[in-house]
Amino acid sequence: MNKSFFPKDFLWGGAVAANQCEGAWLEDGKQPNVTDICVGISTKEPGLAWNEETGKWEMKLDPEKVYLSHEGIDFYHRYKEDLALMAGMGFNSFRTSIAWGRIFPNGDEEEPNEAGLKFYEDLFKEMRRLGMEPVITLSHYETPLHLLTEYGGWANRKMIGFWEKYIRTVFARYSGLVKYWLTFNEINNMFRRPVISGGILDIHPADTTKPLVITEHDRWQSYCNLLVANAMTVKIGHEMNPDYQIGCMLSSSAVATYPFTCDPDDVWGALNLQRIANFYYGDPFCLGIIPGYVKRTWREVGYESDLTDEELQLIKDYTVDFFSFSYYRSGTFSKEVKNAFDTGGITGKENPYLDHCSPEPWKWPVDPKGLRYTLNVLTDRYHLPLMIVENGIGLDETPDENGKIFDDFRREYVRDHLIQVNEAIQDGCEVLGYLYWGPIDIVSAGTGEMKKRYGFVYVDRHNDGTGTMARSKKESYDWFREVVESNGSCLFED
Repeated sequence: MNKSFFPKDFLWGGAVAANQCEGAWLEDGKQPNVTDICVGISTKEPGLAWNEETGKWEMKLDPEKVYLSHEGIDFYHRYKEDLALMAGMGFNSFRTSIAWGRIFPNGDEEEPNEAGLKFYEDLFKEMRRLGMEPVITLSHYETPLHLLTEYGGWANRKMIGFWEKYIRTVFARYSGLVKYWLTFNEINNMFRRPVISGGILDIHPADTTKPLVITEHDRWQSYCNLLVANAMTVKIGHEMNPDYQIGCMLSSSAVATYPFTCDPDDVWGALNLQRIANFYYGDPFCLGIIPGYVKRTWREVGYESDLTDEELQLIKDYTVDFFSFSYYRSGTFSKEVKNAFDTGGITGKENPYLDHCSPEPWKWPVDPKGLRYTLNVLTDRYHLPLMIVENGIGLDETPDENGKIFDDFRREYVRDHLIQVNEAIQDGCEVLGYLYWGPIDIVSAGTGEMKKRYGFVYVDRHNDGTGTMARSKKESYDWFREVVESNGSCLFED
């Protein structure tokens, strides 16, 4: 049906993360976080070195590498300019994260850092002044590095206490400024990238040449501690401000994992992959249960949970208010190949029924209907409001001789995905909003480069660290403004 069904209060906006845009990585009291020591989250060996004298891991950056995130796009100093550009597209919402290390630089201090608190207060007030609802992630791959090297990160139950102090501080400070909170960004990526995504580090390694060798016990202990922390966040948030809406945030491209054939092994494999890539966090966050397939894995790997009855009840009683997620592409499961993962989702055999993929060098399959499928699966499973907080396409773009970028591929990608969101709303899915990732070019999370550009706004910065940081609008900027201003109805015009 060629008609817009987007609700009148639909959230139209964009999404970024502090560690990818702010820069100022050691400014105003901030100390390093876990993403500051790697070029991108796909880095196999982050900037850590073992100190034999102290018996601890320490930060050791590679002088031959360019750490673009240390300056980002200088959002820390230019946020007013950037937010004005977002408002120019008619955004009524904007997602970013609080860098935990700006509030508690090492994570275990008794008192917060006022400079960090003031920065985000000013940032959120500017969003409000421009008519944008802040959607704020509490932890977006930004665990203070000290909490990993000193305590082992989330494998240590002390982290729950450090987290509680942090969330009580920001919930109190930003009451009246922020309504929508997301707990842990894409925390379901923890098992694939335990150091960066999960905030885990073995502080007593048998082999100090392999900092990423994390034991099964530490992985599952971190999982349990994070379940407690998530439920505690919901409980404390609602007690401190009943208006707070607190959601989880999962990488959900893997929900759209299709069996490559109707071979029962492929069908079962696709279901199992959905579980281990997404639902093993979604089920406790949304349903308050630790599912049987997780407990089976515990038995098979010899892990014994130390969750108390009180903690299990906490997890059951304090589930999230809404489910937010990222979706970039679908994947397939075939028993004949080994699935791989990257920041876009799961890769398997190439799907012969998809017509398009993004240009070289990334070549992500484009599957708008996979977003409708994901929205319906999540609705049927959790019966919660849904918020799309990441969907976009990264392209290698260079301005022409007139300084213009004609990004027709991006416009078509967004249009086709939004049409499928409209279909999902007609299907009965309660969709709160669509926050495009990322509306201004920022440092890529996966590869740590500027070459992979998602924005409606171009930033003159390059992989070697050069560039003026100047901002300019791409062709898609005005088009997306029309989408927002028409509340999606222009999508159905010729």
